[in-house]
Amino acid sequence: MNRETDIKNIRPILTFEIEAEGELEKFQNEVLRPILKLQHELLKQIFKTYCDKRKGTFYKLSDKDKLIYIDQAVRKDMKFKHYLEGIITGVFTLEEYQNFLKNEEELTKRMVNLLVQRLQSGV
Repeated sequence: MNRETDIKNIRPILTFEIEAEGELEKFQNEVLRPILKLQHELLKQIFKTYCDKRKGTFYKLSDKDKLIYIDQAVRKDMKFKHYLEGIITGVFTLEEYQNFLKNEEELTKRMVNLLVQRLQSGV
């Protein structure tokens, strides 16, 4: 049993029409996007629980306001943001984690942007 191989084997394979040009874009497409797709149902349920714990205000909002709510919840609620980041980085291999740390600030921005887009796509 090899953690690195097992983690990579459970991820969905995504194809892109245009090949990634930079190192960060490559990491985004080869690591972040497949992990977000793999964790999608869990992330949706976590967000639903987040909304339920806040008296369900989210469900009363217009679609436009729901998009804003998702964006603000993920970006501004640091405890929640770090929790979601942990759900994603927990599925990194050790090598991927080391590469992530080299450009942590930029890759975290990309991760959060992708996460917000994924949650918003369900509205």
